[in-house]
Amino acid sequence: MIDDAIREKAVQRLRRIEGQIKGIQRMVAEQRYCIDVLTQIAAAESALHRLGEFVLRNHIETCVLDAFRSGDTNERKRKIDELMEAYSRWRAR
Repeated sequence: MIDDAIREKAVQRLRRIEGQIKGIQRMVAEQRYCIDVLTQIAAAESALHRLGEFVLRNHIETCVLDAFRSGDTNERKRKIDELMEAYSRWRAR
């Protein structure tokens, strides 16, 4: 579960990313230079990646840590499996 402070930071980042995407949309509509568009796409991808890292860190510090503190071996295994699956998707990009 994302606490209020983390959630608000994530929402702020998403609003900035949304602005970047709208800017890219304008650039394409205005037929701006391809390299400039690609540069902005790379910046938006980087911002999304940093947001993903931010959310992942929160998940590890809350949900995963809680599972390990619980002493429930099945829950710990589930959280490790989740992390490995998320890592595999992350690396695939």
